[in-house]
Amino acid sequence: MAARTMKKADVVIVGFGWTGAIMAKELTEAGLNVVALERGPMRDTATDGIYPKVLDELAYSIRRKLFQDVSRETVTVRHGVNDTALPYRQLGAFLPGTGVGGAGLHWSGVHFRVDPVELRLRSHYEERYGRKFIPEGMTIQDFGVSYEELEPHFDFAEKVFGTSGAAWTVAGKRVGEGGNPFAPDRSSDFPLPPQKRTVSAQRFGEAARKLGHHPYDLPSANASGPYTNPYGCQMGPCNFCGYCSGYVCYNYSKASPNVNVLPALRLAPNFELRTNAHVLRVNLSGDRRSATGVTYLDAQGSEVEQPADIVVIAAFQLHNVRLMLLSGIGTPYDPATGQGTVGRNFAYQNMATIKAYFDKDVHANPFIGAGGNGVAIDDFNADNFDHGPAGFVGGSPMWVNQAGAKPISGISLPDGAPAWGSGWKKAVADNYNHTISMDAHGAHMSYRDNYLSLDPTYKDAWGLPLLRMTFDWKDNDIRMTRFMAQKMQRIAEAMGPKSLRVLVKNFGEHFDVVGYQTTHLNGGAIMGVDPGTSAVNRYLQSWDVHNVFVPGASAFPQGLGYNPTGLVAALTYWSAKAIRERYLKAPGPMA
Repeated sequence: MAARTMKKADVVIVGFGWTGAIMAKELTEAGLNVVALERGPMRDTATDGIYPKVLDELAYSIRRKLFQDVSRETVTVRHGVNDTALPYRQLGAFLPGTGVGGAGLHWSGVHFRVDPVELRLRSHYEERYGRKFIPEGMTIQDFGVSYEELEPHFDFAEKVFGTSGAAWTVAGKRVGEGGNPFAPDRSSDFPLPPQKRTVSAQRFGEAARKLGHHPYDLPSANASGPYTNPYGCQMGPCNFCGYCSGYVCYNYSKASPNVNVLPALRLAPNFELRTNAHVLRVNLSGDRRSATGVTYLDAQGSEVEQPADIVVIAAFQLHNVRLMLLSGIGTPYDPATGQGTVGRNFAYQNMATIKAYFDKDVHANPFIGAGGNGVAIDDFNADNFDHGPAGFVGGSPMWVNQAGAKPISGISLPDGAPAWGSGWKKAVADNYNHTISMDAHGAHMSYRDNYLSLDPTYKDAWGLPLLRMTFDWKDNDIRMTRFMAQKMQRIAEAMGPKSLRVLVKNFGEHFDVVGYQTTHLNGGAIMGVDPGTSAVNRYLQSWDVHNVFVPGASAFPQGLGYNPTGLVAALTYWSAKAIRERYLKAPGPMA
């Protein structure tokens, strides 16, 4: 049966998370007719965030209600180019979302900007440490855009998100008592003051300061008070219920596309959101230099063609890369030759965790929490310390981010505690309220042989090749995370615990998909100023198909120390501005 053809739109957007929502708002404001296609179901606070039904750990944390159904579409994973990839059949290390809001609905709310050094990482390291300091096979590169260019977009995104935080400097002047001394200058303060500190965050901050570090309040997209954003969307103050990451916020307190953008978009007569619309491919013209629209499957499984003048691929990082490969947009990357750009520079995030167990007179109250709330230090992030003696590329913030320890998934016990039975129950009772957890969220570098491609064997439920992830840890990553774990252990010991568990990677250890790490996946459709080494230009426009734009963490040439959402949002606003002010006036390549 031939595909049904819909009325042509000015813009079709694939995916409706943060990037899709931001693009839709910006381009409808420009007067364009915009159709957004979300392959998952409709999700909204009023229907999906009903209290107390939404506080169901079994449904959300264990059965993964908001996440991708990997029985129908998944990725395959292998460690090296000579290995056979196997399907990721049970969600573990990372958790792609599905439905309206995407990962922006289930995220925690930690809302950083970026350290300016990380936007020009290769140039900076070569200038400070010399070219030979960068290991052979490491393919890090500059983003092609500066912090100064992105600052207005970081500022506006924080106002849209209702971000709570404390500034260090505003317009070059020191403000207040809090803030991060390593942070770049800002054009205005956070829209809301920082959230209250939990007991665990207070203890971490005090210990870090005693050791000469510089603790600050995490920037949090969990509202510290009532707030109305520039779009007229309202948020309520966070009540520290502890159900952020993996959950729909029932209190309208955690920023999400559903709360902070969609209510305004619903009022736009030139916007349409279609759910259960699974995009199969971007359709290209005969010369393959422009896109004509997309083909998708509707809720009944029928093929539908949506013509459009502009196509925005705004799905999750992995899906952006796969859709480009399936559609023939750009040249697939070949690690043997180093040629091709789509799939290149896949990176993850490199974590270490410490669990500190205290005597019964220290009450951490871990059931209290907010996804973005906490206290951090940046003394070892980016290039805020001398990497020469350390001998690795990359850095890491460290923090206590008490997001709420659940009764099923939040149990952490000291080494030697029984794994089951009455002894386990006693250990849980003795330790649950007296445990503090801290993390180092390390930047992960990109390498020639860590990449994404189409799998030659496995297909999804619709007969299309799955995305294949070729990925493993390198010595640089292990050296970096072990350095961070040692620095963080000193802070943990200064807090006065009775025992510690240090969870850190060892040399020779392979990537394991079983245990959760983060959903901070990067690269594969990276941005840059050279079409030979990047899939999209500095405006996130495809080098090969000029009316295709690809926002998201897929554009990062390597991972960051910080969580990616803040930079993702700023880059999306930056790209939308270029479309509105340049592309619409003269459609074609903008670089």
